[in-house]
Amino acid sequence: MKRIPPSLRKKAAKIKLLLLDVDGVLTDGGIVMDNRGEEIKRFDVRDGHGIRLLLRAGVQVALITGRKSRVVSHRARDLGIRMVYQRAYDKLEVYEQIKHKSRLADEEIAYVGDDIVDLPVLRRAGLAMTVRDCWAPLKNRVDYISAGKGGHGAVREIVELLLKAQGRWEEVSRKYYRN
Repeated sequence: MKRIPPSLRKKAAKIKLLLLDVDGVLTDGGIVMDNRGEEIKRFDVRDGHGIRLLLRAGVQVALITGRKSRVVSHRARDLGIRMVYQRAYDKLEVYEQIKHKSRLADEEIAYVGDDIVDLPVLRRAGLAMTVRDCWAPLKNRVDYISAGKGGHGAVREIVELLLKAQGRWEEVSRKYYRN
């Protein structure tokens, strides 16, 4: 990971909730359906482990997606994510509900989105981030663009950035470095 600029580090240090879009952020944005119409999604295990590390460090994680999929519910449950909002057609409205429920201020919330529907939330959140393969106009409207693509380690990269900015990376990764 590249060096974290001071302005980004300052914003990332305040984050208590990481709010993630699903399609295009936790996945590559593709939707595969079987012959019964059941959705199949591919998730990156490093992203998942990063989410677990973030939760272990005491930072909350929530998912917000415009689609409804049992796969998303299963993945969230597997990772220990309790706040899952599907069929969120007005993501800003859902963001406000989450903010109210969690009693956090905008500057304590980071949002990762990848498309035009995410723009209202990206403009409101204290730390706005996107993935490398996002809708191009987002790139000049966010605080951080991951080096990784959606569904291919971008969330893990963002998690490490947050934990390092908060001085918690060593604490949550220490056990993996022991002999």
